[in-house]
Formats: sequence, C-alpha cells, structure tokens
Amino acid sequence: MAEVLAGAPDEVVTKAILQLVSLQPFGNSGKLALITLDNGLDYNRPNTFGAASLASLASAIDEAQKSEAVAIAVTGKPFIFAAGADLSAMSFLKDKSQAIAIGDLGHEVFLKLYESKKPTFAFINGLALGGGLEVGLNCHYRTLSSTAFTALPECFLGLVPGWGGATLLPKLIGPENAVQVIIVNALNNNTMMKAKDALSLGVVDAVYQPVDFLENSVKFVADILNGTKKIERKDYSKDSAGFEKAVSIGKAAVAKKYSGAQIPSPLAALELIKSAQSNSVRDGFAAETKVLADLVMSDSLRASLYAFNLIQKKRKKVEGAPKPAVARKVSKVGVVGAGLMAAQLALLMLRNLKVPVVITDLDQERVDKGLSWIKNEIQKLVDKKRDSPEGAARLLSNISGSVDQKVFANADFVIEAIFEELSLKQKLFKDLELIITPECVLATNTSSLSVEAMSEGLKHPERVVGFHFFNPVAVMPLLEVARTSKTDDATTATAINVGKELKKTMVIVKDAPAFVVNRLLTRFMGEVTDAIDEGTPYEVADAAMAPLGFPMSSLELLGLVGPGVALHVAQTLNKNLGPRYKVSPTMQRFVKESVKTFYIKDANGANTVNPAALALLEKGNSPSTSDQVRRRALEALALEAKMMLDEKVVATPQEIDICMLLGSGWPMHLGGILPYLDREGISEAVCGSRFHPPAVASLP
Repeated sequence: MAEVLAGAPDEVVTKAILQLVSLQPFGNSGKLALITLDNGLDYNRPNTFGAASLASLASAIDEAQKSEAVAIAVTGKPFIFAAGADLSAMSFLKDKSQAIAIGDLGHEVFLKLYESKKPTFAFINGLALGGGLEVGLNCHYRTLSSTAFTALPECFLGLVPGWGGATLLPKLIGPENAVQVIIVNALNNNTMMKAKDALSLGVVDAVYQPVDFLENSVKFVADILNGTKKIERKDYSKDSAGFEKAVSIGKAAVAKKYSGAQIPSPLAALELIKSAQSNSVRDGFAAETKVLADLVMSDSLRASLYAFNLIQKKRKKVEGAPKPAVARKVSKVGVVGAGLMAAQLALLMLRNLKVPVVITDLDQERVDKGLSWIKNEIQKLVDKKRDSPEGAARLLSNISGSVDQKVFANADFVIEAIFEELSLKQKLFKDLELIITPECVLATNTSSLSVEAMSEGLKHPERVVGFHFFNPVAVMPLLEVARTSKTDDATTATAINVGKELKKTMVIVKDAPAFVVNRLLTRFMGEVTDAIDEGTPYEVADAAMAPLGFPMSSLELLGLVGPGVALHVAQTLNKNLGPRYKVSPTMQRFVKESVKTFYIKDANGANTVNPAALALLEKGNSPSTSDQVRRRALEALALEAKMMLDEKVVATPQEIDICMLLGSGWPMHLGGILPYLDREGISEAVCGSRFHPPAVASLP
C-alpha cells in the first residue's frame, strides 16, 4: 500500500494489540482474544485507519484466529474506539486505482471479522465514527459504553459509508432506520447517536456503564457462548415495501437539505442501501468500493475535505490572536439588554463560563421577561435530562437582573445587545465607563455598526471590542471578534478566552462595516433583490442559487434574517461602502408596512407566497434569467471578497471561507466560498486571479 498513498503525510499508526483473556470467571472455560486499538496518543487524537493501521488490525485478527481463543473482540484505548479512515491521505490520491485499493483493503480486513468462524465482538468503549463504527458492524455482536457517541458521518463529508456500513446496516436494523443513521443524521449537521438511540435502533446489542464496561462486555461474550443470552436478528430481505419507503424518505431529506440540488454522495448512499436488500455482503462491498472511488476522485469530495479540515483547524487556533497569558480573568459577566438576543447571550455565558451573569434593561418588565425566558430554557434542559436539577439550581443561583446599571460595577466583561443605533450605543458605553472598572472589557454584539465609533470619547477605548454572535446563539458556531485601531492585546485575548469557553470558532476581523458574513450576505442578497426590483419574476430570482444546494432559498433566508435587519445593514453598507450596496425600494416597503416574510407556511408546512409581500414588489421592466441572477450574485461575492482582503478585513482567504461556512451555512459540499469561485472560473474572470492555489479543494 505504500505506493498507493505516495505523497501523503506520514500516517499516525493505530496499532492493534492482542491479548488473551480468560472467560473462566464468567462461567466459560475458553479464552477471548481481545484486540485493543491504540495510536499511542492522548484522547485529542482518536484512533484512525490508514494502510499501516489496517495492516496491524489484519495481523492481529489472523493471530487471534490461529490462537486457542474461542472468540475475538475488538475495543479501543480508554474513551476512544475509532474515528474511521485517515482522511488526511485522501487529497493526495491522484489515480482512481489508488482509491479502489484503499476501499478494497478496508473491506478485506473487516471481512476477517464478518466471515470469522469464531464469534466476533466489538466492545465500543468510546467515540466510534465512520470506519470505526463499521469495524463494529462487521463483528457478529456489539456492546457500547453508555457515554459513547456513534455515527456514520460520510454523507456529511461528501462520501458514503464505504467499509461495510451502507451494506450491513440496512440488513441489521432495516432500511428505514439505516436511512435515518446514514442520510438524515449525517445531513442534520452530522447528528451522532447516543447510546440509548443506538440500542433502540438495534445498532448495538447491549449498553453498559463506563465504570465496568469491559467486565460486562466480556461477560456478554461468555453468555453468548454459553447460550444463556441470545440475540435475535430480523431478515429484511423480503421487505421490498420497506426499502422503497426508506429510499423515498431519504430522497425527500436530501431534497429538503439541498433545495432540490442533485448532490452525489447521499444519493449514491441511497442506491447502496436499496441494493442491500438483494446484494450479498461481498457484492455490496464491491459496490461500496466502486462508489467510494468515484466520489474520492471528485472535486466535490476535495471541496468537502478542505472545508472539514479548515473547520477543525480554526476550532483550535485563532489567526492573529494575542498570547493567552495577557488575558484577564472573567469572574462576572454583564449583559445590557433583556430581549431575545440578549437573553440567549446571557444563557450561553451562564452555562459555559459558570460565573455570575447579570442582565439589565430599561424597565423591570423587560428584565423579568428576559429572566423568565432564561429560567424556562434551563428547565427544558432538566426536562430533556441534559442537566440535573442540582445543576439547574446552580445556574439559577448565578443569574440575576436589574434596571440599575450599577450592578456592573464589579463585572469583568460586559456585552451590549441593545437596538442597532450608534448614538444609543455611544451613550451606553459612556455611561458604563463611569461605573465599571478600568480593566473591564466592553463588548458589542453589533452586526454592522462601527465598533471604533462606539468607543469615541471614552477614557479607555482600548478595552472596547466587537463580539458578534449569530442567531440562534447556542447553535451557530461562528463568533466574529472585531478589533478597532485602539483595542489592546489584553482586551482581545480576554475576548478570545471567553469565546473558547463558549465553544465558538472565532475569526479576528478588522472593524469594518458588517465585518465578513453580513457584508457578503448583504451583497449577495442585494443582487437577488435588485434583480426582482428590476423586473425579474420573484420565482425566477429565488431559484437562481438552487443548483448550489443551499439549505434555503434567498427569499426564505430573507424571512429568517428579517427585512428590518436586512434593510438596516444595507443602508449602513450603502452609507459606508458606496452605491454597489443598493437600498431596495421593495425592502423599504416591507419594513414600512411591517411585512416580515415573503413566504408563509401552509397547513402542510410548504411555502406559499405572502400576498402582502407580493403586492409590495417593485415593478421593473428589465428581467433576468435565473442563470444571469446566479452569475451576477457570484461575481459580486468574488469582487467583495477581493476588496475585503485588500482592505485587510481578515488576514487570509481561509478566514473568509470559515466565516461563510460557519456563519452563513455555505454548503460543505462546495468547500469554502473562495475555492468554489476559483473552480467555477469566476475569481479569475472578475478579479484577475484565484484566491487559492489550484490544488486547494480540487483534483491535483
């Protein structure tokens, strides 16, 4: 296999360590061959399977087969089973034969477990993703730690479960459940199964607590061998209606996720699931390898891997961040405002920082409303068993509210989330400066206003920083940290530390109008609404971006953002960046007439046009086609990105990519926005050059 992965980075080898364990304490006279997967690194680097790792596992299985053992089990190092294939080598593949060889190697190694005459068991003691879970599926029986998470995330990455998952899972748990795990979960932001879910679906046969997981798993082996425990398996091969229904459910999920765009990997996975009804295991594995090789050699996968690796990298390191040592300790947080956005911020701080959080607003009624929302959300956590009553009580003891801003006197970090009006925010910061300590950080959640303008006239403008979250706060992973020309390193480092505690992926941006995400989204949305104002039928303009597979259409996104916010940002950018940001007369009418959405949901949950919105559309006489609207929108994005890099709003093109991936829902299968514009030839056409080298997110 060395020549297959020529040019790939050195593999971190996961060794398969074999030992014989006596089953006598559990009432069986035989021995168990226990294979432990261990890459020798800490828990931050899970076990993975490259060529050398697969060879080690194959050798251990062969040795176990030759031994006196009556059964074989595979487990992982503490708290980690395996995270699947070593993806770092994928982008180095230059020939389809290499991809086929990798697929075949994984299948042949795992088939040693599936076709074993000795019973095989997977003791899934921790995280098991992709190929890691497929090791377990190739075993005859599976136990799972109650704290472990499992998933087949391949479709999320532009792949299919290619080492047995797409063939074995439908045979094991039925086609509809298999579609849930392989398609629906993967496309729902890579949702992982909790232990109870894996057990109820039939993915595993038993769940045990971590404290005695291994002991109970070994006992499970003895019970199976002794015949005191029997696991019944259902034959789904005759359930043609079930397979048809499952494929229909899967296609509907793909269409909903990608707005009808034909995305290769989930559709290929559905075909593999459908074929599992009649395919033998080996025929199914051969089909998996063929599909996997086709996908591995596609630009779509390279794009997904670029996006995935970029997200992983940026979670760990913030480009341009000061040394953490200069950050100040945060032992109390203040939130100015008690509306929905402010309450979300307060709850996030409360749950993650575990320090006292106090909110304020103009009157007690608003404060009480904000506190009530927070308390209700905490109770929901208890009801869903995501927190204990004791944990909830601790959170509630740390949240308070007031109409007197003097409660911020001993706060270390105060963030405002009041109405988007610069003069109001300037007055607020001047008032707060008379109350707070000189070291307290003043943060603003503004989405488009100048952070530096807010700090004008302050004695300590160096402690003001932009801290822009995206809605919903608890779900959206991106946090834009905006430095002004005066923001010092201590303030920035403190903000970064807080962001890390909040588990956000951060990008440090220059204090420029609308930062990154809202600036690009407003430019993009502006081209669509401009086309409508010019006379393009709304349905034509709204369908323009559908081929890219966005999770929602442009006008659906407008309803999510809200015409009021969209208009405010457009007006701000028009004022600061010029007439390329047009102020749409349609949006002005929407706001004036309090029309909040273009679409409304009918009784079946489908979109229908809001008649009030339709009546307010500008009546232009220069219509465009969908292709023309899409092209102008993408060209506008390329030009704006070039300007942002020239203005040093961010340090690198990768920062723009990560912002759009995590802040706007730019599709993973397209990779970053800038590699996509490069591949489509738009970057060179409108900017004169690419944003990335040719090797990024495309075939070498």
